[in-house]
Amino acid sequence: MVYLALKSLHIVSVVLFLGNIITGVFWKFHADRSSELRARAQALDGIIASDRWFTVPGVILIIATGVTLAVLMDYPLLRTKWIGWSLALFGISGAAFSIFVAPLQKKLLANVRAGLAGTWNEAEYHSLSRRWEIWGMVATLAPIGALFLMVFKPV
Repeated sequence: MVYLALKSLHIVSVVLFLGNIITGVFWKFHADRSSELRARAQALDGIIASDRWFTVPGVILIIATGVTLAVLMDYPLLRTKWIGWSLALFGISGAAFSIFVAPLQKKLLANVRAGLAGTWNEAEYHSLSRRWEIWGMVATLAPIGALFLMVFKPV
């Protein structure tokens, strides 16, 4: 019973985490397509807030429940290749997010807010957006890879 409860919490955490980072990309692209600075500011502000409320807690729950499940099942964490590679991919995602994506989101929001105040640097916004897209792809694809490893558990 404990195993199934932890596994359920682990899956819910993954759904919240991946769902949030994927929908964040959708809302940013949607706002950028509108060409409205207010829409961009609202989308970026929402993305930053949702990272605080869903992404970060999701990461904590994924790691806590995943490690606990591995221990309960007597899997050696780093000697079980699919777990080791999943942890590595999750680490790559976390590094890309914390070093690049999150700071870029704050810079993008500051850029748009400056634009709302009358001094928008559109070229800088597009440059920051391209970097956000590249690092966001790394931060998103890495945990998707980990998800596949967790489901298929290759030997």
